[in-house]
Amino acid sequence: VQLQASGGGLVQAGGSLRLSCAASGRTFSQFVMGWFRQAPGKEREFVAAISRSGSRTAYADSIKGRLTISRDNTKNTGYLHVSSLKPEDTAVYYCAAVRTISTAPVPIELNNYNYWGQGTQVTVSS
Repeated sequence: VQLQASGGGLVQAGGSLRLSCAASGRTFSQFVMGWFRQAPGKEREFVAAISRSGSRTAYADSIKGRLTISRDNTKNTGYLHVSSLKPEDTAVYYCAAVRTISTAPVPIELNNYNYWGQGTQVTVSS
């Protein structure tokens, strides 16, 4: 599956963004989708993930209350809504996917995913 993330940009602290991840090439509904981010000088970290049907989600504890992950399998697109943005949210945000069985736990480790998009830059100004 090919993934393309979009929706990043420059936003003031306190604002919100909705990132999108468009998938092509395979049946999107067979893949768990995740979001990760990488700030300058830091390792890539888990942000959120959603099961194949969208019925189960997982969030990073550090930003859990400000995130909503969702997907629309009819549009082969996943979404990440981030609210109350802070300067420390500045990072390149990547979407990722892995093909799983429907009952598998939602993976949250970077090395669980084998398909990656190119990333979209989010910059939060103070």
